[in-house]
Amino acid sequence: MQCQRDVRCRYYEAAMSSPLKTTVYTVGHSNQTMEAFTALLIQSGVSAIADVRSVPYSRYNPQFNREALERSLRDHGISYVYLGKELGARSDDPSCYKDGQVQFPMVARTPLFRLGIDRVILGSTQYRIALMCAEKDPLNCHRSLLVSRDLNDRGVDVVHILSDGQTESYDASMSRLMDEVGVPEEDLYLARQDLIAAAIAKKAGQVAYEDETLAVDADRDTP
Repeated sequence: MQCQRDVRCRYYEAAMSSPLKTTVYTVGHSNQTMEAFTALLIQSGVSAIADVRSVPYSRYNPQFNREALERSLRDHGISYVYLGKELGARSDDPSCYKDGQVQFPMVARTPLFRLGIDRVILGSTQYRIALMCAEKDPLNCHRSLLVSRDLNDRGVDVVHILSDGQTESYDASMSRLMDEVGVPEEDLYLARQDLIAAAIAKKAGQVAYEDETLAVDADRDTP
């Protein structure tokens, strides 16, 4: 435990001491070929992938299995690191679930998640990093609803790489999300950050991971 705390402190101090405002990209592999995927990364100048999938394997797209992906990226001069334990959508901590569904705000407060965020911020001072998950649209993925939100709150510029090669800023993606879930972009009494939080909560209720075992246990505990 002491070792983990020391590592976390080192990453945090290094990241916070950086005088530069950094940018972190995100991308979803979806069902693309490896050639198309690496072309997207090269087009955006990505030099490192941070894999934030809880399970870094794909039954239908085996080219994105962890080992195969790492080899392919290395062939293109792109580094790879697995951060699914720290920043994945399927928390191993039962306290991060409510009625069997993972709660992103609870995940964001865990020490393990904080460590992952610190590592990304530190890495972004040395590499052009893209957080990678499986979902094509960032709005359907925790990389946007959880990880990108936290990075944005920490002053990091977040840019989503879309499947057609275009990019979308974090702010633009949140505007698109609010339109999708029916949350207004302006309100007389609420700040934009509060409106974004409401939109994310609505979307997370639709897409966040659900653990059937925890859901059954929650039903049993209900009086």
